[in-house]
Amino acid sequence: MRLFAAVLPPEDVAQELAAEVTGLRRLPGADALRWTGRPGWHYTLAFYGEVDDGLVPGLAARLERAAHRTAPFPLAVRGGGQFGGGRALWAGAEGDLATLRLLAERAEAAARKAGVPMGEHRRYKAHLTVARSREDVDVRPYLDALAEFRGRTWTVDELTLVRSNLPRSGVPGEQPRYETVARWSLGAAG
Repeated sequence: MRLFAAVLPPEDVAQELAAEVTGLRRLPGADALRWTGRPGWHYTLAFYGEVDDGLVPGLAARLERAAHRTAPFPLAVRGGGQFGGGRALWAGAEGDLATLRLLAERAEAAARKAGVPMGEHRRYKAHLTVARSREDVDVRPYLDALAEFRGRTWTVDELTLVRSNLPRSGVPGEQPRYETVARWSLGAAG
């Protein structure tokens, strides 16, 4: 199954971001982007790709330990950025980014220890993807609009293992479906 570890924003934070994205979608050229739906909004900590079913229990046990060793921390959706010449437009994060990065490193280490092939390590960049494109897009107007955006601060208190079900219908614009496989409270080990 195709898996990743993530921090999910609470519903009211997603609603704040949804209001901002509604405004972005009214900007000229917005139809050149494929906008990510609210069910897909998350801060990926570690992307695992296709994971053999036999490795999932070990991964889950290690993620649980990683969550328990990480204290809850404040986070807010803030600003934005892009990857790949405008091929990915994202909302950023503000708050205890050091702990968010630590949790991402622990989520990656959990996979490696569980035998999940991870490829090369990349420095973690907190981002929540709001739109994608198959071609380079000038996203400056969107970045300008996102620059002033700041959602409310919430306490991240959970690590989530998510299954990604890719679209299969061939219908243009169909979004992946995300399914929570497991969730663990942060700092539960005391």
